[in-house]
Amino acid sequence: MDMELTQNFLRGKNPCAAGYRWFVRNNLAGGDYQAAMDTQVRAGRVEDARWLLQNFGPTNAVLEVEHLEADNLVFAGTVIVHGDVRVSGTLFVGRSLQAGAGIRAGRLEAGEDIHSGGAIFCGELLQAGGGIKAAWSVETQGDLRAGELRTGWELRCGGHVDVQGNIHAGQEVDVQGGLRCGKSLRAGAGIQVQGLLDVGHGIAAGDHIACGNHIQAGWGIKALGDMRAACSIRAGETLQAEGEIAAGPGYGVFAGMSVQMDAWPDCAWVRALRKPSSLVSGFWEDRPSFA
Repeated sequence: MDMELTQNFLRGKNPCAAGYRWFVRNNLAGGDYQAAMDTQVRAGRVEDARWLLQNFGPTNAVLEVEHLEADNLVFAGTVIVHGDVRVSGTLFVGRSLQAGAGIRAGRLEAGEDIHSGGAIFCGELLQAGGGIKAAWSVETQGDLRAGELRTGWELRCGGHVDVQGNIHAGQEVDVQGGLRCGKSLRAGAGIQVQGLLDVGHGIAAGDHIACGNHIQAGWGIKALGDMRAACSIRAGETLQAEGEIAAGPGYGVFAGMSVQMDAWPDCAWVRALRKPSSLVSGFWEDRPSFA
């Protein structure tokens, strides 16, 4: 069923005066919700359409096309694209976006999930209320926010990453801002984060971990290369690196912050190429020497 807009509804949402006058002047009151947003987008009033969707909410409508190419699109329901998506400006979907191939957008937001059979590239914000899943890489020049994140290849972000659940990248993770992950962070290659690296559960990297701020995890941290931070390294449980573990000058390395000291040998051991010079807590395990 189409959703009908009324002037009383709009007034109750406290719209800006200019946007409300334009809405009334173009006789959009009493019409179809999606048609009103389409009219706003065609007129270049993309932010008005975004405001309408944010305040009126998503619908169960489905837009299904072979390919999607547009300057901007604001759609209240689900968008299914069998091929690729090319939107130079804003793509805002009330529910989910599913693409059989790659997605490229200036700004991409979805109320629920974003799935791509290829790569996802955004020039600005990439945001999903649910999960973001790409068979290839995910790259955004701005911030990335999602409930879950999974990439087959690398994750590259020019801003901050904020994911409520798990992050699983098949290859490298490279974030210019900070990275916050509510659950576990796993990368098939190295992890590089310029800002704070804050993970609720564990961190596992198939190569090095390098951070320009603090590294902190509620569980253990494991790197198959070096583990280095400009500030402190703090783990609730174990620390393990095939190379060196090194905090910044004047900062410490802490393992077992969520474990009783008596349990450190079992639950808060520290293993690395050599003992960290600034190890403050945790049980250091010397590697066995072979004749």
